[in-house]
Amino acid sequence: MRLPHRPRGVLRTDAAPGHRVSLYEPAADLAPFVEHHWIVHWDLRGRAPLRQKVLSHPNVHVVFERPFPAVYGVVRDIFERELSGVGHVFGIKFRAGGFRPVLGAPVATLTDRVVPAVDLFGPAVVAAGERVLGAAAEPERVALAETWLRAALPGAEPDPAVAETAAIVARITTAPNLFRVDDLAEEVGVPVRRLQRLFAEYVGVGPKWVLRRARLQEVAERAEHGAGIDWAALAADLGYADQAHLTRDFTAAVGTAPGRYARA
Repeated sequence: MRLPHRPRGVLRTDAAPGHRVSLYEPAADLAPFVEHHWIVHWDLRGRAPLRQKVLSHPNVHVVFERPFPAVYGVVRDIFERELSGVGHVFGIKFRAGGFRPVLGAPVATLTDRVVPAVDLFGPAVVAAGERVLGAAAEPERVALAETWLRAALPGAEPDPAVAETAAIVARITTAPNLFRVDDLAEEVGVPVRRLQRLFAEYVGVGPKWVLRRARLQEVAERAEHGAGIDWAALAADLGYADQAHLTRDFTAAVGTAPGRYARA
């Protein structure tokens, strides 16, 4: 089923004519591993190339693209991709922690890396990618990708730590009102050291990074709605010492001040 909301973290989505993103929920049997599928289309004929920026999430993606499919670990900086001409890509966004059973190793080994998918899944992933990209309709692409994924996933039941990790990350990202790792550990009932080990093993980045990124994504989400925002009040809501700290944090990550971003 196609999801109605736009992807959170994609910067300036309303300023990219010829660029469209579709999201699809996974089948029920894949939901323990997969958060959603995404498809990006672009038609920039007669236009300058588009440099798309994304405030990355703490998730691993398998991406069917040309010249070859790839696995993207968590990107700690801004993810950037230049698009030109006409094209589309298909991505599988794994739940936070959901790629650990597939990888069979700590997810931190993929952080800030792009790995050819054939290195992890063998040559079958290349043929699957061509089928997915060659399909005419989006639902057909989703079905083909899920057929491949079922064959690629481990046969055992999902690791219980995957659900635990995904729930903790969802708590951070859906309500970014926790600001310190100690507070997060107390709320979820997990000692700080175990929380840090869990994130290194299953998420690929530490809980402090996830907390900070959730705040930045909330600032970007508010700014997407335009000017007229009380930045001082938002800074207080998100645990910044003052508006200047919010501005410095956002500018360092995105490259422009939040007020200027909102007015763009």
